[in-house]
Amino acid sequence: MNRLTILSSLLLSAAALTAQTAESPRTQLPSYNAANPQPLRVAIVGLEHGHVEGFLAALQHHPEVQLVGIADSDSALLSKYQQKYNLSPSLLFKSEANLIETRQPQAVLVYTSIAQHRPAIQIAAQYGVSVMVEKPLTISFDDALAIRKIAREHHIQVLVNYETTWYASNRAAYEDVQNGSLGQIRRVVVHDGHQGPEEIGVPPEFLSWLTDPAQNGAGALYDFGCYGVDLMTWLMHGERPLTVTAVVNHDKPNLYPRVDDDSTIVLQYPGAQAVIQGSWNWPFSRKDMEVYGSTGYDITVESDRLRTRRAGERTERTETAPALPSDRKDSLSYLVAVLTGKLNPHGDLTALDTNVTVMRILDAARESAKTGQSVRLRPPSDTE
Repeated sequence: MNRLTILSSLLLSAAALTAQTAESPRTQLPSYNAANPQPLRVAIVGLEHGHVEGFLAALQHHPEVQLVGIADSDSALLSKYQQKYNLSPSLLFKSEANLIETRQPQAVLVYTSIAQHRPAIQIAAQYGVSVMVEKPLTISFDDALAIRKIAREHHIQVLVNYETTWYASNRAAYEDVQNGSLGQIRRVVVHDGHQGPEEIGVPPEFLSWLTDPAQNGAGALYDFGCYGVDLMTWLMHGERPLTVTAVVNHDKPNLYPRVDDDSTIVLQYPGAQAVIQGSWNWPFSRKDMEVYGSTGYDITVESDRLRTRRAGERTERTETAPALPSDRKDSLSYLVAVLTGKLNPHGDLTALDTNVTVMRILDAARESAKTGQSVRLRPPSDTE
């Protein structure tokens, strides 16, 4: 081999190494091994979202999941949760990257503000670590497309946790739609919300970003409107509505001067309509759904009951919904099932494909509320 050939070979090798380093700046961590009986190693990123309390309380009931670390840049928050849950100091980290490199989790649970979901997912993806975020997926459709691109490039799962996903009543209504018990869907009405985050006493670190449109996307429109949009997208198998129309109120400007506290979203489909009411102005907490078909209806009552009526029946009846399968009963059971290959999340309430569509609709709702005009959605393009 002559000198020129050797030099060319060295230059090509150096270029390849540089490209590889640029594309994969950090070592990829091993994915979950379905044959390994050890618990799924999970880490928490962020403590600003109050729903983290639910995870920490549920953890003791899930021996198949092990908490291996918590990352938050706020030392006061780390101290607060360390004391409240008697956490070992070895679990606490100031940065997500340091946490992942040190403790090597197989999944990250994100409890930051909504605006910080995308950065948190991007960091986890560089290590090949799958992610579950709290609802909604993010604050904009552009962010949702970027997250999907990240997930595809790094071959990770990105899941979105909605409380209503684990309601047996919602699953029963869905199954009734699928098996034709209700006929063709004509109208869906969804109510979600509570008296308001200030009124129910959410922690100050939670309240500060919930009421900041730059961190939450909007107020009640995003915080609670997302539930109904997610449910309707699921019922419609990912189909986009033709139009999105939204109206928001500022009924308590003294408490929520920067964001809406009441919202109504109307989604128009060929032959069907959804009315989604997300509010911080209900007299009590509620998360219920009415599904009206051409031959019957289901109305969910709390998490496990339905009021139903079918064609030919003179009165409605109340039923207890069948219990959810063990791998769908809650977010942690579902996460383990997905990462061990027992469940494919595609099309589910938690799924990334579903929630990219949810974000397209929420973006349109925010635009409609701002302009006072209905927003017509074009069919998805190849880039979407």
